[in-house]
Amino acid sequence: MTVDELTSGGVPQDTARRELDWNAVYADQLPRLYNYFRFRTGREADVQDLTAQTFEKAWKGRAQYRSDLGGFSTWLFGIARNVATDYLRTMRGHLPLDAAQDVAVESTPEQQLARHSDLARLARLTEPLPDRQRELLALKYGAGLNNRLIAQITSLSESNVGTILQRTVEKLRAQWELPERKR
Repeated sequence: MTVDELTSGGVPQDTARRELDWNAVYADQLPRLYNYFRFRTGREADVQDLTAQTFEKAWKGRAQYRSDLGGFSTWLFGIARNVATDYLRTMRGHLPLDAAQDVAVESTPEQQLARHSDLARLARLTEPLPDRQRELLALKYGAGLNNRLIAQITSLSESNVGTILQRTVEKLRAQWELPERKR
């Protein structure tokens, strides 16, 4: 059973006691978790390790999942946030925000160079942002989550998530438009 076959409360539609199909859950949630960690850390080996740790913790803690408290993906991303927080705590002061540099390979060297330059610039612009804003950006644009799910994960209101994201993106756009030397 996939996450899509769950009700809004995260319970299987046909029965609340049926075991999740972890292969389907893994296939469904892997890209979102992977992208979330890629936005948060940027190092390919670390991204893979953190994604694996999240699924391992979810598997081991599957008996603690309570569908009456929230959806399955909310629970899973709560675990992912804790894994990321633990990792970032250990890397504090040592983690460069080169997170987006290895995101994708374009078809030509010129395109790769332009993308690398843009991602390095974006990393410089997001580096001074508070952790909460960077976390929300990673959940929204890295994991591709909607504001409602982000609100459930972060314990913020949905409108607060939208407002913070809108202001952060507007600020980044304004800074992006400035010439490099004027910031």
